[in-house]
Amino acid sequence: MIKEFKTFIAVARDGTFTGAGTHLGLTQSAVSAQIKRLEEYLGVELFDRSARAAVLNAHGREMLPQAEELVAMAERMVTTAGAGHVSGSLRIGAIASVQQGLLVDALGRFRAVYPDVRVRIVPGVSLSLLGQVDAGEVDMAVLIRPPFTLPPELGWQPLLSEPVVLAMPESMPAAPWRDVLATQPFIRYDRASFGGRVVDIFLKKHRLNVHEAVELDEIEAIANLVRHGLGVALLPRLRGLDMTGLRLVPLGDQAFHRDIGIIGRLPFDAGSVREKMAECLVAAAGEGVP
Repeated sequence: MIKEFKTFIAVARDGTFTGAGTHLGLTQSAVSAQIKRLEEYLGVELFDRSARAAVLNAHGREMLPQAEELVAMAERMVTTAGAGHVSGSLRIGAIASVQQGLLVDALGRFRAVYPDVRVRIVPGVSLSLLGQVDAGEVDMAVLIRPPFTLPPELGWQPLLSEPVVLAMPESMPAAPWRDVLATQPFIRYDRASFGGRVVDIFLKKHRLNVHEAVELDEIEAIANLVRHGLGVALLPRLRGLDMTGLRLVPLGDQAFHRDIGIIGRLPFDAGSVREKMAECLVAAAGEGVP
């Protein structure tokens, strides 16, 4: 909870959530989320909710010097530990499709350098993970690139660009992809996800009316439905995707991609565990994951 205590101190000193957020490099919503988390942890409210500014109530005034002492103690502990030994924790959000390959490789590289840093993997869909990064609930996330501009305090590091292909049962006769999409039941990549939105934009752009059968978010599950003859799908060609029983058809000159990358709050301090994990993810993506 050290991060939350630091945010509490910043709000108390500045008098506003917005000003404290500017000082800390956080959005107002992220500051609010951290203060709420701290209040739930302590079991008391810290600010006068009836005031327009961030005014400490009796509990807040009592807690402030203790919080300052706690943060100072934590910083002294870090200094005493020295640069030769790094411990602590790192929270990484990750979509399902990167957890079995890319993340495994990156974690192997990371732990070879920082064996005493405890890593927690937080699963989720891209939109949810983006919100958790913004709120400071995870330190970084590996997810699908959002189809909108990120706020300036968040940075994007590309990792993979996965071509989207037409997946059909291996037993189905070969045919042009437009004809297949127009005539076969369609297994839709959940349009509420960032990847599914990319597919939906493609269908609308080409005015393709599909016969929807099932809609879901898991790529491996979509591939399995196709494999069992329940329909066809537009899905990203994942590294390590089980090709058994599938025929993957490229979209030719209409090809498009699903981009995977890292989102984190800026800046990534030089030499920090976040920066090292980002380097390990980039290296894993560059070498390829079986």
